[in-house]
Amino acid sequence: MTIPDPAPTKHELRSRMRQLLRARAPSAPGVFTELREWLSVRPELQTIAVYSPLPGEVDLSATIAALPEVRWVYPRVAGEHLSFHMGGDLVPGSFGILEPAENAGEIPVLEIDAFLCPGLAFDKRGGRLGRGRGFYDRVLANARPDSLNIGVCHDFQMVDDTFSEPHDVFMDKVFEYRT
Repeated sequence: MTIPDPAPTKHELRSRMRQLLRARAPSAPGVFTELREWLSVRPELQTIAVYSPLPGEVDLSATIAALPEVRWVYPRVAGEHLSFHMGGDLVPGSFGILEPAENAGEIPVLEIDAFLCPGLAFDKRGGRLGRGRGFYDRVLANARPDSLNIGVCHDFQMVDDTFSEPHDVFMDKVFEYRT
């Protein structure tokens, strides 16, 4: 007789976290104080990649507005890759995510000092469970070695294990938004 493993698989964890995020009621974005304060004392982080949130993800728009001295860049999906562009006007793009318009100036990945990364789940070791397409893993693998990978999530998205694989890129720091 085999005893079933009570720990979820990567697939099961991804499915469960998607359900939890979908069930979240939309909330007005507030300033993520801990993240804002951490970034404000790091002037060397001049160009920061940020994301447009999917439903349920932490909305950083108020935090971005509170740090106007930072050059914020947003991802655009092009096939299987992300490119980064100045924010300006964001328009619905791939997967319904707001992204820079086609004519927005592209910023080379090597100019980005830090990446604020969404995810379905994170663990204390810096493991990140994405949505399964590998967009962030590919772009972060090609970023500067000294750029920072910063995970952003709700407190309920912190788990014991994200089932990281060799191709997964770890976060240097994870900020938990307490709701």
